[in-house]
Amino acid sequence: MGMNEVRELEAARDAAPDAAERYRAWQKSFAAELPDDTAKRNRSGIEIQPLYMPGDGSQAQPAEVPGEPPYTRGIYTTMHRGRSWTQRQLIGLGTPEDYNARLRDVLAAGSTAISLLPCNSVFRGYDMNQVHPELLGTCGTVVNNPDHMRRALAGVDLQRVSIGLNDPTPFTLLSFLLIEADRQGVAWDRLTGTANQSDYLSHYIANHMFYRIDLEGARRLLVDKIAYCNARVPRYNPLSVVGQHMQQAGATPAEAMAFTLSSAVQYARDCQARGLDPDAFLPRFTFFFDISVSFFEEVAKFRAGRRIWARVTREQLGARSPRSWRMKFHGQTSGADLTRQQPLNNIARVTVQAMAGIFGGLQSLHTDAFDEAISCPTGEGARIAVATQNILREEAGLTDVIDPLGGSHYVEQLTDQMEAEILRVMAIVEDAGGMYAAARSGLVQRMIGSSAMQFQRGIEEGGRSVVGVNCYQAVEGERPQPALERPDGDRMAGLIAEFTRWKAGRSQEDVARALDDLARSVDEPDANVFEAVVHAARAGTTHQEICDRLRTSMGFGAVQALV
Repeated sequence: MGMNEVRELEAARDAAPDAAERYRAWQKSFAAELPDDTAKRNRSGIEIQPLYMPGDGSQAQPAEVPGEPPYTRGIYTTMHRGRSWTQRQLIGLGTPEDYNARLRDVLAAGSTAISLLPCNSVFRGYDMNQVHPELLGTCGTVVNNPDHMRRALAGVDLQRVSIGLNDPTPFTLLSFLLIEADRQGVAWDRLTGTANQSDYLSHYIANHMFYRIDLEGARRLLVDKIAYCNARVPRYNPLSVVGQHMQQAGATPAEAMAFTLSSAVQYARDCQARGLDPDAFLPRFTFFFDISVSFFEEVAKFRAGRRIWARVTREQLGARSPRSWRMKFHGQTSGADLTRQQPLNNIARVTVQAMAGIFGGLQSLHTDAFDEAISCPTGEGARIAVATQNILREEAGLTDVIDPLGGSHYVEQLTDQMEAEILRVMAIVEDAGGMYAAARSGLVQRMIGSSAMQFQRGIEEGGRSVVGVNCYQAVEGERPQPALERPDGDRMAGLIAEFTRWKAGRSQEDVARALDDLARSVDEPDANVFEAVVHAARAGTTHQEICDRLRTSMGFGAVQALV
């Protein structure tokens, strides 16, 4: 898989209907989907068309149109002209009440969706009364049971707000959310959102803190969860295939896209092995990518990734519905590019990263705060991060034109080159037996480690500039940026005491029975383990109790080192 395949794709595109015919068909679809579209003009009074094609003044324009395979120019007909990206700011802070207060601030500032980041203790599988209190709530919110979820989401209309959960295997946060929906009387088929951290392969490879269950057990749990959500929570996306971890660990943008698509193929094959129809589960596959400061490379990465996914879903996975062919993705500006030195410079870095994601055709966006290299974002940092998106959308006119870089000689050629490189890396993974086998053997980890070393060597030797780090350094005496204060110790201590009393007051018989049922579900091939997780949470078991029992039943294997 390489340049020959790319040339075949180019020939197929050349044989497609001419640009004028494609454009007329697109105009009809656009008018049907956005009948109230109003004319837009720039400051000079020039009218801005929603899409530009060959014959509009540049013969370099591609004949492809958005909303049609291979989706190079976007997966929807109107893209951001008709539906702006979702502003999904990542929030994690202190107690559930602390989170709720920050959540209200971010929503008031213009964010349009929720992303709940739990405390590191949660990511590692522990309850709050099992770790040192000073570690709690510094990098995320403590959520150990349904009551904590209720407090974190107080005042949120679950039927109207999309909720992203950073919720690794065994997906206890989703079980808590489902229980909270029942408490509010909200039908599960009204819930929308995404499981932002359901990709266990990315955790095994590059984010060991999230890795809780041995590979084979994690594999079963994910497929069980996908099957359960497809049947019971149909508007919720149970899988987000994550390229962010691998790119932040050091993978190049092309490698990160290749590994992510290879993981998605692996998960699809696992679902098919369970007997699931690809057109039932693929529309609910989403993707989560890092957006580096390498602007044009990132734009080309996303355009090429959409092309490849559209082809793979049809030709390899047998999907027949266009909804299955679309690569829907969330982008997060890369914290790995942010610096502790001269942190206000990070505002410029985040702006460039966000623009790359927008021009690349993302569906939702998180912009990092300028002070995230120092601590969990301060309130000021979070507000500026949200305002950055508001300015790009409302003032800069970035939503006026679909795929505005389409037709650039540079961008089109770079998209083809990125596609060839992504396919080359995917072929290496496929030759190793697929992403599951490639991750288990450590092949992917070694490739990422090699790329990370090469990138770092470039910085240390001066071949790659990082402003404020190896060039344009500030004079001594630069005012340090203050970090976010730690969560209030007394309030956290009160939450721990309350949680401990609650645990003591539960029906211990119900808890023991639910955990035994959870273990039995593992031993029964036809049982759905995630369904047992939901039942256990409803019976009063905690996050750690569920994780511990599944670790005992499914194993907790060693993680390959990045060597």
